[in-house]
Amino acid sequence: MDNDKNDNKKSSNDKNDMMDWIKSIAFAIIIAVFIKTFLFNSTYVLGNSMYPTLHEKDRLFSVKVSLIFKGPERGDIVIIKAPDSERKDYIKRVIGIEGDLVEIIEGRVYLNKKLLEEDYIEEGSYTHIYNKNTWTVPEGEIFVLGDNREKDASKDSRSFGTVPSKSVKGITGFRYFPLNDDFGSLD
Repeated sequence: MDNDKNDNKKSSNDKNDMMDWIKSIAFAIIIAVFIKTFLFNSTYVLGNSMYPTLHEKDRLFSVKVSLIFKGPERGDIVIIKAPDSERKDYIKRVIGIEGDLVEIIEGRVYLNKKLLEEDYIEEGSYTHIYNKNTWTVPEGEIFVLGDNREKDASKDSRSFGTVPSKSVKGITGFRYFPLNDDFGSLD
């Protein structure tokens, strides 16, 4: 009889242990989904539209929580839902925010009639235009460019126009791979 009691206790303890494990795993999954949905995300760079700032296969963290309190700012590197594809995201730099006048004149970018100092692009880069060269950024939208200004190197606001600020999925600021000289904060 004592063996039956011990077996029942052991079986009960095993069930309690299993339930504790299931609860812990479920809680961890809920926290991970919450973090990925509302706070941070990881992004993988495909292509060279942000060269020389970003390189193919770089891995970045993007922050979502800051978008709750404020929109993207000029100079931010953002992940946007591609306006020309339902299945893609683009990584671009915010050049203009609502109310800004963006002009590209003789291969140089002007913001509100002042030459934009772009130390993040390669020296001597020429910013090509496609259909037009002047954009006034409407309320609730942003103007984005890739850092690679070679002809046809970046699909950005020059080809698809301004994009809604709400299409921004995150603001990047940290490269976590590769583990080389480029590791760390993005300037």
